[in-house]
Amino acid sequence: MRRFKYHAKDKSTGKITKGIIQAEDEQTAGHLLIEQGYVPQSLTEEGTGILDSQGRVTNKDRITFTRQLATLIGAGLPLATSLRTVIEQTQSPGMKTIAEEILINVESGKTLYESFAAHPDVFNGVYLALIKAGEASGTLDLALKRLADQEEKDAAMMSKIRGAMVYPGIILVVVIAVLAFMMTSVVPQVKGLYNDMGETIPGLTQVLVNISDFFANFWWLILIITVATVGGLIFAVKRTPAGRKVMDEIKIHVPIFGKLFRKLYVSRFARTAEMMLATGVPMLDSVTIAIDATNNVVVEDEYRKALEPIKGGKSLSSALKDRDYMLPLVPQMASIGEESGKIDEMLGKAAQVYENELDEQINAISTMVEPILMVIMAGLIGIVIGGTLLPIYSLVSNVGG
Repeated sequence: MRRFKYHAKDKSTGKITKGIIQAEDEQTAGHLLIEQGYVPQSLTEEGTGILDSQGRVTNKDRITFTRQLATLIGAGLPLATSLRTVIEQTQSPGMKTIAEEILINVESGKTLYESFAAHPDVFNGVYLALIKAGEASGTLDLALKRLADQEEKDAAMMSKIRGAMVYPGIILVVVIAVLAFMMTSVVPQVKGLYNDMGETIPGLTQVLVNISDFFANFWWLILIITVATVGGLIFAVKRTPAGRKVMDEIKIHVPIFGKLFRKLYVSRFARTAEMMLATGVPMLDSVTIAIDATNNVVVEDEYRKALEPIKGGKSLSSALKDRDYMLPLVPQMASIGEESGKIDEMLGKAAQVYENELDEQINAISTMVEPILMVIMAGLIGIVIGGTLLPIYSLVSNVGG
């Protein structure tokens, strides 16, 4: 199939529109436009390398695209018209390219779900399932709105967690920089001073001198080991299942932040299950997709143990009860929802509780970590100062006496 850029006049409104259409040849492309209610003004064949040139699509790009499409469809505009309007408004080159591909597929007769599914690297399982359910139930605009809302919440929560972790990282960098300066500039001068005066270097100062000499003589080895270690960890986490599993295991067990990540995964599961069920997705499919949405392989493996009981006819609440990494409020609220017939609402309330707790705990951690880090930084710098400046004062006093 070849791709053609077109300018065409809408027969009903007289408005000139432009876009991309896929066809066997230029004549077929013109006929397709006429069938869709347009009068072709110009057709220009496009190169086949559009997918190779597409830029990176960020979460913000996808959220903006989803929100705009939901608004236009909710306003009653036809799907193809809504997509064209979004394409005209989209600033991201990558998102524009993908939206054009989706429009081409929709205009060629494919469903919106099939059109989105052609880009699994941009639209995940949750996204595709909600699109499919929204199309089937005639509530596509609501499904898209739920997607945009949830992605915004998830992005905001991850931003807060990263923010809480960034400050300790900055303090750590400052501490390392100060220590590096002391070890490379001050300690060698203290060593030279003691050698010039023929005095014995005190024990703590000698330890610092040894460390300083090691860094001075083997800095290249330290650099190689550091680069190799960091590069190896990044490769293992991103490219190997075993590496990702180890990193995900660390996330849920690391002190202080482990509890945050557990609540994040539980809230993701409950919120995604709520969206799926509210849109009409069957229970088993909803739970399966919600498990995949947690984005932690260790947690996913544990949650998947609940699928067999559900297939066997057990309720969601009993299948999730006493499951590792599943916090108790979710099965409790699911049980209430099963009795009242509002399981999606109850799961949403459970998610909201954990999201609120995450907000509070992130703020508390940010407040708590600051003084702890300051004490650690003061202690480390104090050791270096104690091993360098105090011996100098003592040496000067002895000489003066």
